[in-house]
Amino acid sequence: MPELLPTDHTATIVWMGMVPQDRSDIRSQEIDRARATYAGFAGDFHAGLTRPSCVRVKSQYPQGTEIRNTRQFSILSAEELAEIAAEIGVDKLDPRLLGASIVVQGIADFTHIPPASRLQSPSGTTLTVDMLNGPCNLPAREIEKEAPGHGKGFKAAAMGRRGVTAWVEREGDLAIGDTLRLHVPGQRAWALL
Repeated sequence: MPELLPTDHTATIVWMGMVPQDRSDIRSQEIDRARATYAGFAGDFHAGLTRPSCVRVKSQYPQGTEIRNTRQFSILSAEELAEIAAEIGVDKLDPRLLGASIVVQGIADFTHIPPASRLQSPSGTTLTVDMLNGPCNLPAREIEKEAPGHGKGFKAAAMGRRGVTAWVEREGDLAIGDTLRLHVPGQRAWALL
């Protein structure tokens, strides 16, 4: 019996980006396609098999400890970006300002898909979801530069809508227009939550 169950839920890649390694801010640069290697997108700030631990895992490791890189990608939902934009009072939220890697469209409540889910392209390229990506102030600063007075509301508006982080389980190419099928773990939610 498989541990990961294919679903009928699919998403289409509608935007892709890459954060330069020599970045001065969190902004992504838009791209049309890229090779997803075991280390992520080559040349991306978040690429690598490992990474130094950050404040997100401070309960587990001292900051700077080398750990497995499960944050190679920031995958956002077009539908949730529209909800955030409406809440902060802008017409559209540019994914570049959030340091996005991939924006998908078509899976409802995307930020809350189960950890360990897979997003798989027809060619077999597979991204493993780590967990939801909590909102932070870095995108708020970039939004504020583009739309003064609107960035300050980002963190609250993005709570539960900031998408997920992911890493490459199977290498392959990804491009705008690709369809990703959602596979979920065949495991019930933990009863003690």
